Amino acid sequence: MTTTTVLPPPAPRPDPYTRPGRHRPGNLAARVAGWSARHRTTAIVGWLLFVVVATALSAMLGTVQAADSSYGHGESGRATELIAAAGFPDRAGEMVLIHSDSQVAGTPAFTDAVTATVAAVEGTGRVENVRADAVSEDRHSALVTFDLSGPSDTAADRVGAVRDAVAGVQREHPDLMVAQTGDASLDKSINEILAGDMHRLSMLSIPVTLGILIVAFGALLAAVLPMGLALTAFLASLGLLAAASRLVPAVDTTMHLMLLMGLAVGVDYCLFYLRREREERAKGADPERALAIAAATSGRAVLISALTVIIATSGMFLTRDTVFASLATGTILVVAIAALGSLTVLPAVLSKLGDRIDLGRVPGLYRRDSNGRGWARFLNAVLRRPGLSAVLATAALLALAVPALGMRTAEEDITALKTSAPALDTFLRVESAFPGGGDPAVIAVRADDVTTPAVTAAIDRFKTEALAAGALHEPMTVEVNPDRTLAVVSAGLSGTGIDTTSEQAVRTLREDVIPRTVEGVDGAEALLTGRAADSVDYNSAMGRSAPLVFAFVLGLAFLLLLVSFRSLVVALTAIVLNLLSVAAAYGLLVLVFQHGWGEGVLNFESAGAVTNWVPLFLFVILFGLSMDYHVFVLSRIREGHDRGWPTKLAVSRGIRGTAGTITSAALVMVAVFGLFTTGSLVSMKELGFGLAVAVLIDATIVRAVLLPSVMVLLRERNWYLPGWLGWLPTLSHGEAHDEDDRVRQPIGV
Repeated sequence: MTTTTVLPPPAPRPDPYTRPGRHRPGNLAARVAGWSARHRTTAIVGWLLFVVVATALSAMLGTVQAADSSYGHGESGRATELIAAAGFPDRAGEMVLIHSDSQVAGTPAFTDAVTATVAAVEGTGRVENVRADAVSEDRHSALVTFDLSGPSDTAADRVGAVRDAVAGVQREHPDLMVAQTGDASLDKSINEILAGDMHRLSMLSIPVTLGILIVAFGALLAAVLPMGLALTAFLASLGLLAAASRLVPAVDTTMHLMLLMGLAVGVDYCLFYLRREREERAKGADPERALAIAAATSGRAVLISALTVIIATSGMFLTRDTVFASLATGTILVVAIAALGSLTVLPAVLSKLGDRIDLGRVPGLYRRDSNGRGWARFLNAVLRRPGLSAVLATAALLALAVPALGMRTAEEDITALKTSAPALDTFLRVESAFPGGGDPAVIAVRADDVTTPAVTAAIDRFKTEALAAGALHEPMTVEVNPDRTLAVVSAGLSGTGIDTTSEQAVRTLREDVIPRTVEGVDGAEALLTGRAADSVDYNSAMGRSAPLVFAFVLGLAFLLLLVSFRSLVVALTAIVLNLLSVAAAYGLLVLVFQHGWGEGVLNFESAGAVTNWVPLFLFVILFGLSMDYHVFVLSRIREGHDRGWPTKLAVSRGIRGTAGTITSAALVMVAVFGLFTTGSLVSMKELGFGLAVAVLIDATIVRAVLLPSVMVLLRERNWYLPGWLGWLPTLSHGEAHDEDDRVRQPIGV
């Protein structure tokens, strides 16, 4: 005979959102939603005005872009700053490659082509410092280098005339290749490529997201609403970014990320609300009551989730890196605004629409109830053997994480752009014929007077010994600033610029050649910069700051969860589970992008390393997004616990009650993030892939297997709080529900 217990019915509660003097929901999210529901017109019009004003602000102010000299770290960063402040003319360097497979430099046709190229570019009147003395080792290539006159930041607008002149030389010498590349040509090509990528991704992400939402809700209006919130939040955040860029200059990647994050979290937050509101309506609650419960429960989960993402993202400021600071600013703005819209205008719109939110029902897809029936069989299997389920899930995550132990990071290589453009193709040919010539190493030599015999002799010794050591090779140039306090030596560096050969060359120059030559002169100092040196110094800087970021993110997330759920165990298990999820994503990232698994599928060529800024950024964003789901699920489980349900029942109902929402939200995130793997930049592919697989792992292995099995094993220990922490505030997880929430279950289940 099975013994049963009947939980007492909850005390009657007045209806929500009524006139003053009557009951109102207890937590902050519910109170804000209550105000919005009572002042619908003010909330909706206020939101629209906010978006319009913020968008106008962006058009009026413009976004301040980060200066090139602000990106560096360590010695390479100091060298870049010295060069920027030394008074060198602000010029963009260009080069023309003359190549033949059959002819070599010195033959009449080859010499004529070089001479014609020099005459053509000088004839435009837009160049200076023309040189034509570089010949490749196999003598099948020659290089004509020059600077475009005028400021470098507008050089891309003026390079067209020079390129036309070079194209004319090519037509006159059809048996040779005469092609131009360089700073301005590459900037123009890359900007066009990235702008095309951004436009294409924007056009794809919106219909893909909308399609998933139509399937999830089965109604057109319910699907359009989350898209509307996400896109308006994105537009408003761009306006605020323009203002924030006065303090934290923006980088190009920031707006790409803001679109990605705006769609992801904006849609997620709406899903949390709408799914819960539908669930309560399916139980028989009237529209006001359903909205009140959704605000008190899902609204609170949105608030905590947004705070967690913002806290995690703000950890990037500790790196003191220009890129991270810009990405953090953009992410914080779009997440905060999406959360604000979810807590204010969304309840107002839902209150206004009522049951009309289900307009445009799609036959065969519409279903108001989202109780997770499809997950019941799977979840029952997990909970029948929670110990085995936890072991298998943990083993799978650890196995996926193992490759991350061998992660190698480096700066992104421009050659990693998997697309065809004349300037880029020519740059690759220059790199092949003149290793390091397209993006040379730069040595900044500082002294009171760099033209004195002692310093010039030291520079000559440096050049000789660097060539002899195999660290540098021709072409090699020396340029002195107007006040003769800085000499800049440019030369090709051994290796590709991002491989171990280049890293060893940097160490050889810094630890051996420079100390024995230039720094042997009193008052002289030499600093090395360039792509390889930047990569070495960046990795070193991240190695110092990463522990601070990890400690900051994990520590504050732990405190937020501890206060929110009044449980030491819940906070600790949340941190551990999310770390496992991130580690597994790291492992897959290394397998694909460092070891080259799936190059053909994702259309890239592995450089043998992961882009250096991606891992730390992924940790911060993934941790925030993982906590987004974790908080949502835990809130539902805690609701059941607060009603007195046994742990297994609370976990089962909590997982089933959120399964539909998390599945839909995860599909949106995976689809949007996955679209970024189709971009041209490998770093964007890495970012999209890392986010997509992490969300997929989190929504399946972690949320559906590991979390429920661990919580069932821990039982009442889940809610352990030491007595000395009893002073923590007790926060509402929502209100008691209607009579159909009372349960009748066997004791011990």
